[in-house]
Amino acid sequence: MDLNTIDPAEVAKFEAMAAEWWDPAGKFKPLHMLNPCRLDYITAQIAAEFDRDLTAPLPFKGLRLLDIGCGGGLLSEPMARLGAEVVGADAAARNIPVAKLHAEQMGLTIDYRHCAAEDLAKNGEVFDVVLNMEVVEHVADPQAFLTACQGLLKPGGLMICSTLNRNPKSFMMGIIGAEWVMRWLPKGTHDWAKFITPDELYLMLEKAALRPVDRKGMVFNPISWNWSLSDRDLSVNYVTASVKPA
Repeated sequence: MDLNTIDPAEVAKFEAMAAEWWDPAGKFKPLHMLNPCRLDYITAQIAAEFDRDLTAPLPFKGLRLLDIGCGGGLLSEPMARLGAEVVGADAAARNIPVAKLHAEQMGLTIDYRHCAAEDLAKNGEVFDVVLNMEVVEHVADPQAFLTACQGLLKPGGLMICSTLNRNPKSFMMGIIGAEWVMRWLPKGTHDWAKFITPDELYLMLEKAALRPVDRKGMVFNPISWNWSLSDRDLSVNYVTASVKPA
Protein backbone atom coordinates (compact mmCIF):
# COMPACT_ATOMS: atom_id res chain seq x y z
CA MET A 1 0.00 0.00 0.00
CA ASP A 2 1.26 3.47 -0.90
CA LEU A 3 1.61 5.52 2.27
CA ASN A 4 2.39 8.89 0.67
CA THR A 5 -0.86 10.52 1.75
CA ILE A 6 -2.01 8.13 4.49
CA ASP A 7 -1.62 9.36 8.07
CA PRO A 8 -1.22 6.23 10.26
CA ALA A 9 -2.51 8.02 13.36
CA GLU A 10 -5.70 8.99 11.54
CA VAL A 11 -6.19 5.43 10.27
CA ALA A 12 -5.81 4.09 13.81
CA LYS A 13 -8.64 6.33 15.06
CA PHE A 14 -11.11 4.83 12.61
CA GLU A 15 -9.80 1.29 13.04
CA ALA A 16 -10.76 1.56 16.71
CA MET A 17 -14.33 2.51 15.79
CA ALA A 18 -14.84 0.10 12.86
CA ALA A 19 -17.42 -2.20 14.44
CA GLU A 20 -19.76 0.73 15.17
CA TRP A 21 -20.25 1.94 11.58
CA TRP A 22 -23.85 0.74 11.27
CA ASP A 23 -25.00 1.71 14.77
CA PRO A 24 -27.01 4.94 14.27
CA ALA A 25 -26.66 5.73 17.97
CA GLY A 26 -22.95 4.87 18.16
CA LYS A 27 -19.73 6.73 17.44
CA PHE A 28 -20.79 7.42 13.84
CA LYS A 29 -24.12 8.97 14.83
CA PRO A 30 -23.08 12.33 13.26
CA LEU A 31 -22.55 10.67 9.87
CA HIS A 32 -25.88 8.85 10.07
CA MET A 33 -27.53 12.19 10.79
CA LEU A 34 -25.62 13.93 8.00
CA ASN A 35 -26.07 11.15 5.43
CA PRO A 36 -29.45 12.23 3.96
CA CYS A 37 -28.06 15.72 3.34
CA ARG A 38 -24.91 14.31 1.74
CA LEU A 39 -26.95 11.99 -0.45
CA ASP A 40 -29.22 14.82 -1.61
CA TYR A 41 -26.17 16.70 -2.85
CA ILE A 42 -24.39 13.70 -4.34
CA THR A 43 -27.38 12.37 -6.26
CA ALA A 44 -28.31 15.81 -7.61
CA GLN A 45 -24.77 16.52 -8.83
CA ILE A 46 -24.35 13.11 -10.49
CA ALA A 47 -27.78 13.37 -12.13
CA ALA A 48 -26.98 16.85 -13.48
CA GLU A 49 -23.50 15.96 -14.73
CA PHE A 50 -24.49 12.71 -16.44
CA ASP A 51 -28.05 13.69 -17.43
CA ARG A 52 -29.74 11.02 -15.32
CA ASP A 53 -33.38 10.92 -14.19
CA LEU A 54 -33.46 10.21 -10.47
CA THR A 55 -37.06 9.00 -10.70
CA ALA A 56 -36.07 6.23 -13.13
CA PRO A 57 -35.19 2.73 -11.89
CA LEU A 58 -31.41 2.37 -11.34
CA PRO A 59 -30.62 5.92 -12.55
CA PHE A 60 -26.86 5.49 -12.10
CA LYS A 61 -26.62 2.25 -14.08
CA GLY A 62 -23.53 2.23 -16.30
CA LEU A 63 -21.59 4.60 -14.04
CA ARG A 64 -18.48 3.33 -12.25
CA LEU A 65 -18.13 5.01 -8.87
CA LEU A 66 -15.36 5.07 -6.27
CA ASP A 67 -16.15 5.81 -2.62
CA ILE A 68 -12.69 6.65 -1.26
CA GLY A 69 -12.51 6.43 2.52
CA CYS A 70 -15.69 4.35 2.40
CA GLY A 71 -15.70 3.36 6.06
CA GLY A 72 -18.52 0.92 6.70
CA GLY A 73 -20.27 1.76 3.41
CA LEU A 74 -22.79 4.44 4.42
CA LEU A 75 -22.50 6.02 0.97
CA SER A 76 -21.41 2.98 -1.06
CA GLU A 77 -24.64 1.12 -0.35
CA PRO A 78 -27.09 3.81 -1.56
CA MET A 79 -24.97 4.34 -4.67
CA ALA A 80 -25.16 0.60 -5.42
CA ARG A 81 -28.93 0.67 -4.89
CA LEU A 82 -29.14 3.43 -7.51
CA GLY A 83 -27.41 1.16 -10.01
CA ALA A 84 -23.79 2.33 -9.95
CA GLU A 85 -20.91 -0.13 -10.12
CA VAL A 86 -19.29 0.72 -6.78
CA VAL A 87 -15.75 0.28 -5.52
CA GLY A 88 -15.34 1.19 -1.84
CA ALA A 89 -11.75 1.78 -0.70
CA ASP A 90 -10.44 2.49 2.79
CA ALA A 91 -6.99 2.69 4.37
CA ALA A 92 -8.33 1.27 7.66
CA ALA A 93 -8.23 -2.51 7.23
CA ARG A 94 -10.87 -3.24 9.89
CA ASN A 95 -13.50 -1.20 8.05
CA ILE A 96 -13.52 -3.51 5.03
CA PRO A 97 -14.91 -6.72 6.64
CA VAL A 98 -17.60 -4.62 8.36
CA ALA A 99 -18.59 -3.05 5.03
CA LYS A 100 -18.50 -6.38 3.17
CA LEU A 101 -20.65 -8.15 5.74
CA HIS A 102 -23.27 -5.42 5.79
CA ALA A 103 -23.46 -5.27 1.98
CA GLU A 104 -23.95 -9.05 1.86
CA GLN A 105 -26.71 -8.81 4.45
CA MET A 106 -28.40 -6.14 2.30
CA GLY A 107 -28.04 -8.24 -0.86
CA LEU A 108 -25.75 -5.69 -2.51
CA THR A 109 -22.69 -6.31 -4.68
CA ILE A 110 -19.93 -3.82 -3.79
CA ASP A 111 -16.22 -4.22 -4.47
CA TYR A 112 -14.63 -3.27 -1.14
CA ARG A 113 -10.84 -2.97 -0.95
CA HIS A 114 -8.26 -2.16 1.70
CA CYS A 115 -6.13 0.27 -0.29
CA ALA A 116 -5.24 3.90 -0.91
CA ALA A 117 -6.14 6.17 -3.83
CA GLU A 118 -2.57 5.87 -5.07
CA ASP A 119 -2.87 2.07 -5.25
CA LEU A 120 -5.90 2.32 -7.49
CA ALA A 121 -4.16 4.87 -9.68
CA LYS A 122 -1.11 2.65 -10.07
CA ASN A 123 -3.39 -0.15 -11.24
CA GLY A 124 -4.82 2.09 -13.94
CA GLU A 125 -8.34 2.11 -12.49
CA VAL A 126 -10.67 4.86 -13.69
CA PHE A 127 -14.12 5.99 -12.60
CA ASP A 128 -16.94 8.22 -13.74
CA VAL A 129 -17.46 9.49 -10.19
CA VAL A 130 -15.22 9.75 -7.14
CA LEU A 131 -16.86 10.37 -3.76
CA ASN A 132 -14.30 11.93 -1.45
CA MET A 133 -16.34 12.66 1.66
CA GLU A 134 -14.86 13.75 4.99
CA VAL A 135 -11.47 12.30 4.03
CA VAL A 136 -9.21 15.15 2.92
CA GLU A 137 -8.92 16.57 6.47
CA HIS A 138 -7.50 13.22 7.63
CA VAL A 139 -4.69 12.68 5.08
CA ALA A 140 -1.04 13.63 5.46
CA ASP A 141 -0.80 15.57 2.18
CA PRO A 142 -4.16 16.93 0.94
CA GLN A 143 -2.77 18.23 -2.36
CA ALA A 144 -1.13 14.91 -3.26
CA PHE A 145 -4.30 13.07 -2.24
CA LEU A 146 -6.55 15.23 -4.42
CA THR A 147 -4.13 14.87 -7.33
CA ALA A 148 -4.25 11.08 -6.94
CA CYS A 149 -8.06 11.22 -6.93
CA GLN A 150 -8.00 13.31 -10.11
CA GLY A 151 -5.94 10.59 -11.76
CA LEU A 152 -8.72 8.12 -11.01
CA LEU A 153 -11.33 10.09 -12.94
CA LYS A 154 -12.19 9.55 -16.57
CA PRO A 155 -12.15 12.73 -18.69
CA GLY A 156 -15.45 14.42 -17.96
CA GLY A 157 -15.64 12.61 -14.61
CA LEU A 158 -17.03 14.14 -11.44
CA MET A 159 -15.50 14.34 -7.97
CA ILE A 160 -17.56 15.30 -4.95
CA CYS A 161 -15.45 16.33 -1.96
CA SER A 162 -16.64 17.42 1.49
CA THR A 163 -14.69 18.60 4.49
CA LEU A 164 -14.72 21.12 7.36
CA ASN A 165 -13.94 24.82 7.15
CA ARG A 166 -11.20 26.24 9.39
CA ASN A 167 -12.35 29.15 11.52
CA PRO A 168 -13.37 29.82 15.15
CA LYS A 169 -16.95 28.65 14.50
CA SER A 170 -15.80 25.30 13.10
CA PHE A 171 -13.60 24.83 16.18
CA MET A 172 -16.59 25.51 18.43
CA MET A 173 -18.97 23.28 16.45
CA GLY A 174 -16.69 20.58 15.03
CA ILE A 175 -14.36 20.09 18.00
CA ILE A 176 -15.86 21.49 21.22
CA GLY A 177 -19.50 20.84 20.30
CA ALA A 178 -19.28 17.50 18.50
CA GLU A 179 -16.43 15.91 20.47
CA TRP A 180 -16.37 17.54 23.90
CA VAL A 181 -19.99 18.54 24.67
CA MET A 182 -22.30 16.30 22.61
CA ARG A 183 -19.73 13.48 22.55
CA TRP A 184 -20.92 12.51 19.08
CA LEU A 185 -17.31 11.60 18.26
CA PRO A 186 -14.39 10.49 20.44
CA LYS A 187 -12.12 13.34 21.50
CA GLY A 188 -9.29 13.75 19.01
CA THR A 189 -11.24 12.46 15.99
CA HIS A 190 -10.57 15.76 14.21
CA ASP A 191 -7.55 18.04 14.18
CA TRP A 192 -8.77 21.62 13.65
CA ALA A 193 -5.41 22.59 12.14
CA LYS A 194 -6.12 20.14 9.29
CA PHE A 195 -9.45 21.73 8.41
CA ILE A 196 -9.46 23.42 4.98
CA THR A 197 -11.24 26.61 3.94
CA PRO A 198 -13.45 26.54 0.82
CA ASP A 199 -11.09 28.86 -1.03
CA GLU A 200 -8.08 26.70 -0.11
CA LEU A 201 -9.90 23.60 -1.32
CA TYR A 202 -10.85 25.28 -4.61
CA LEU A 203 -7.19 26.21 -5.17
CA MET A 204 -6.10 22.63 -4.41
CA LEU A 205 -8.69 21.23 -6.82
CA GLU A 206 -7.57 23.60 -9.57
CA LYS A 207 -3.92 22.71 -8.90
CA ALA A 208 -4.95 19.04 -9.28
CA ALA A 209 -6.27 19.90 -12.78
CA LEU A 210 -9.93 19.77 -11.77
CA ARG A 211 -12.55 22.41 -12.53
CA PRO A 212 -14.69 23.28 -9.50
CA VAL A 213 -18.33 23.74 -10.53
CA ASP A 214 -20.25 24.01 -7.26
CA ARG A 215 -19.99 24.27 -3.50
CA LYS A 216 -22.58 24.33 -0.74
CA GLY A 217 -22.67 24.33 3.02
CA MET A 218 -24.15 21.50 5.07
CA VAL A 219 -25.77 23.17 8.06
CA PHE A 220 -27.00 21.56 11.27
CA ASN A 221 -30.18 22.96 12.84
CA PRO A 222 -30.20 22.22 16.59
CA ILE A 223 -33.93 22.98 16.82
CA SER A 224 -35.19 20.67 14.06
CA TRP A 225 -32.20 18.37 14.74
CA ASN A 226 -31.40 17.85 11.07
CA TRP A 227 -29.01 18.91 8.34
CA SER A 228 -29.74 20.92 5.20
CA LEU A 229 -27.85 22.31 2.22
CA SER A 230 -27.09 26.03 2.06
CA ASP A 231 -25.86 28.23 -0.78
CA ARG A 232 -24.52 30.81 1.69
CA ASP A 233 -23.42 29.17 4.93
CA LEU A 234 -20.16 27.27 4.38
CA SER A 235 -18.86 28.18 7.81
CA VAL A 236 -18.49 24.63 9.19
CA ASN A 237 -19.30 21.63 6.98
CA TYR A 238 -19.30 22.07 3.22
CA VAL A 239 -19.24 20.05 0.02
CA THR A 240 -17.85 20.74 -3.46
CA ALA A 241 -18.25 19.32 -6.94
CA SER A 242 -15.49 19.43 -9.53
CA VAL A 243 -15.07 18.03 -13.02
CA LYS A 244 -12.06 16.64 -14.86
CA PRO A 245 -11.89 18.42 -18.22
CA ALA A 246 -12.74 16.15 -21.13
